[in-house]
Amino acid sequence: MTGKNQITVTSPLLPDLEEFNALLREIWDSQWITNNGSFHKKLEAALCEYLKVPYISLFTNGTLPLLTALQALRITGEVITTPYSFVATTHSIWWNNCKPVFIDIDPATGNIDPDKIEAAITPKTSAIMPVHVYGKPCDTQRIKEIADKYGLKVIYDAAHAFGVEVNGESILNAGDLSTLSFHATKVFNTIEGGAMVMHDAETKKRIDYLKNFGFAGETEVVGPGINSKMDEVRSAYGLLNLQQVDAAIEARHQVAIRYREALRGVSGITFFDDMPGVRHNYSYFPIFVDAEEYGMTRDELYFKMKRNGVLGRRYFYPLISTFSTYRGLPSATPENLPKAQKMADSVICLPMHHNLSSSDLDQILSLILR
Repeated sequence: MTGKNQITVTSPLLPDLEEFNALLREIWDSQWITNNGSFHKKLEAALCEYLKVPYISLFTNGTLPLLTALQALRITGEVITTPYSFVATTHSIWWNNCKPVFIDIDPATGNIDPDKIEAAITPKTSAIMPVHVYGKPCDTQRIKEIADKYGLKVIYDAAHAFGVEVNGESILNAGDLSTLSFHATKVFNTIEGGAMVMHDAETKKRIDYLKNFGFAGETEVVGPGINSKMDEVRSAYGLLNLQQVDAAIEARHQVAIRYREALRGVSGITFFDDMPGVRHNYSYFPIFVDAEEYGMTRDELYFKMKRNGVLGRRYFYPLISTFSTYRGLPSATPENLPKAQKMADSVICLPMHHNLSSSDLDQILSLILR
């Protein structure tokens, strides 16, 4: 969204205000504003259909399903994960008193490198937490083979992967559990919100208990749950946004096409192309700056854009492994993570959303093409 001569990196998908007000009137009339009301149930059902998943549980943000997934699977000890993600990925492991073990990434995707997993497994390893970075699917088959071989659980952080499919199959069905973020910056949003995808009704029941203090009835608590339910207002908001998300994704697709046409062949600038057989959601458009070839460092370009009203984002930078909580871990050394470090030091996510105009794109590209 352009405002005050600035082009922001994201812009929230907003429902029609009159339609939203009509649903708010229904909520006001019912006087049922949270605790698994009608809109909450409708949104879960609608998302199951749209995302092609059997079961889904809504949460009040995207971090709590990560925390709850680890609890639900009773994960202990070490969890293999990536340093190239948003901090919530690793924080969820830490908050569960588990030890994150970082491995390097595949520079072709930004995702966890399956070839690095086995060497990181120890007798204390209980799970793998990969991330579908920028919504690009991980090598789920390879990860499954390794997890099955060693008896490990797999929890996918799919915060970026709303609606992403491989050969017509939702990537949210991979692993033991997958989690989503519906934050305002995401392709689909409920202002704040999130969800967890599971394979069976029994697991959904357990998750639904855990996100509601562990209550299994009026007087029975079956586990040490937390309060992470989505309310009726945001559920109604989400139902309306679901009706327009395909159009927003297609608008993002057109932006990606424009970027690729303009930037392909520019010395020192690289980017990801679409993957064969994948339905992408175009949640982000990262470029990678090779300072020697481009003649300008990543940060020089980033701040040049910023001075000229284009607010890109160095996402993900710095690596999670460099933050004070984690940098003392044996797996957090730069020597262990050279490809992740290189990507973090060279990335700029360009503005990517449904509200970008042709003139916005002209302005963004003129700064990069010089």
